[in-house]
Amino acid sequence: MNARTHDVVILGGGLAGLTLALQLTQRLPGLDVLVLERRTHPVPHAAHKVGESSVEIAAHYFGKVLGLETYLRQKQLKKFGFRFFFSEGAARIEEVTELGASTFLETPGYQLDRGIFENDLGAMARERGIRFVDGATVREFHLGDGSGPHRVAYEDADGAHAVEARWLVDASGRAGLVKRRLGLAEPNEHDANAVWFRIGQRIDIDEWSEDRDWLARCDPPNRWLSTIHLVGAGYWVWLIPLASGSHSVGIVADAALHSLESMNTFEKAMGWLERHQPRLYEDLQGKRASLQDFAFFRHFSYGCRQVFDGSARWALTGEAGLFLDPFYSPGGDFIAISNTYITELVAQDRAGKRIAPYADIYQRIYFSFYNAMLPIYVGQYGLFGDPEVLPVKVLWDYTYYWGVLCQLFFQQRLTDLTAIGRLQKPLANAQQLNVEMQKFLRAWGERSERRNAKRMLDQSSLPWFAELNRGLGDTLDEKAFAQRMKENFGQLAELARQIVACARIKHPELDGAAVLALLDPAAVRADASMLFAEPA
Repeated sequence: MNARTHDVVILGGGLAGLTLALQLTQRLPGLDVLVLERRTHPVPHAAHKVGESSVEIAAHYFGKVLGLETYLRQKQLKKFGFRFFFSEGAARIEEVTELGASTFLETPGYQLDRGIFENDLGAMARERGIRFVDGATVREFHLGDGSGPHRVAYEDADGAHAVEARWLVDASGRAGLVKRRLGLAEPNEHDANAVWFRIGQRIDIDEWSEDRDWLARCDPPNRWLSTIHLVGAGYWVWLIPLASGSHSVGIVADAALHSLESMNTFEKAMGWLERHQPRLYEDLQGKRASLQDFAFFRHFSYGCRQVFDGSARWALTGEAGLFLDPFYSPGGDFIAISNTYITELVAQDRAGKRIAPYADIYQRIYFSFYNAMLPIYVGQYGLFGDPEVLPVKVLWDYTYYWGVLCQLFFQQRLTDLTAIGRLQKPLANAQQLNVEMQKFLRAWGERSERRNAKRMLDQSSLPWFAELNRGLGDTLDEKAFAQRMKENFGQLAELARQIVACARIKHPELDGAAVLALLDPAAVRADASMLFAEPA
C-alpha cells in the first residue's frame, strides 16, 4: 500500500485538533494537514464533552486569533461571566450570598455548544482545504525519530489507508494515544470527580424567585447566560446554557468529601441534589422527561511528563496532554496555548530552523502555566461553601489570571523569549505568591464563620477589577507591555497585602508571614479598597 505524505497529521478532530488545523493553515497557507477523527460528523449534541464555558484566553483565541468572532456572536451564546450562589441546602436563592457582575464586563467569554461548534469547525476546515476525515479509526501509528517520517494506518468508510507525515500531533483527548504509547502520563495531587448531563430545556435561575430587588440586581436581567456555580463545602454544581436550547448541569466534587458512587447515575445525582441543592432539584423534577444524556469522569485531573518533542517532531494538545479542573474553565485556554506553541514550532521547522531548543523552552513555559494554576484547585474545594473566603479567593484568582497569564497571551508574548526572559523572575515570584496565598486562604477558611448574608458581591462595582478586564483588549508595544506587567505585579502584591490584613482583623492568629515575605516591605499598605467591603 502506497502511503500518502502530509506535512502534519493530527490524531483527533475535536476542539483541540480542528482549531490547531485552522491555526496552522492560517499561519502557513498551503500546508498539507490531515485530521483523523474517530466520530462520524455531524457529531451529536451530547454530554460527551466537559467544558462548554470559555474564559478570556480561549475566547480571544477562538474569536481574534482564529477569526471566529462573528461566528461566535451569531451561533453561540455570549457569557454573562461566572456567577456563584452559596446555596447549599437553601430553598430560596434570593436569601443567600451571590457573587458575580451586575453587568457585562468588557472582554467577552462564550458558552460553547460543543456539538454545534465542532461540527461547524469540521465544515470550516474542509472549506479551507484541510483534509478532514471523520469516521476514521486509527489502527496503528509509528513515531519517527526525526530522521524519517511518522507513519499512521487508519480505516474509514472507504477502507484501509496508510499515511506518512513530518509532524504528528495527538489531539485524541483522554484516549491519549501518544501519551499511552510513550508512558508519559503523570498523576497530580488533585483528586476530584465529575458527573454531568444535559436537559433539553432552559434552566432560568431568575425564575427561581419573585423578589423584585433581587431580580433587578443585574442589567440585563439574564443570569441564565452566566456560568452558574451553586457552591457548597467540597463541591460545586454548574449550570451552563447552550445555543441548542439545552442546559448543561454538572456536579464536581472533591473525592474525599463526596463520593462518585453517590451521584454516578441520574437518579443518584437527583437524590444528591435534593439533599445539597434543593432549589435546582425542584426545577429539574419538572424537566425529567427532557433528560438527554448522562456521563461521569473519575479522577479527571492529570498531568503529563512531555508534550512537545522538537527533535522527533511530535506534540500533544488539549486533553491528550493534561487537564486541570473545570471550575474556572481552563481547558480551552490550554488548547489555545499549546496550539500556539505547536504552530510556532511547525512554522520554524518550515523555515529550516533548528527547533529542538525552542520546543524545550516552550514546554517549560507551558508546564509553568499548569503548575501555576494547579494550586488554585488542590485542597481548595473545602472553601467552596464559604461565603466569606471564596469571594476573596475568586478575586485573587481572577487577578492572577487576568493580570499575569492573560497578558502573555493577549499581547502575543507566549513565543517572545526575550520578553519571557525579562519576566522570568517576577513571573516566578508571582507563582510562588499564588502558592502561599492559596495556603493562606485555606487557613482562613478553617477559621471562617461562613456567614451567608443576603447580599450581592458585585464584581463590576470594583473599578480596578473592571479595568483589569477591559485592559485585556489593549494593544501594547514593548515599552507599554513592560509597564503594564510592572503595574499588574504591583496590583497583585497590593491585593495580597490587603487580603492578609483584612483576614487578620478577625483572626489575628492567622500567619501571613509567608505571603508578606514575598512582597516589597517598602510598599505602603493601603486600605481595603480592592476588596468588596471594609471588614466589619
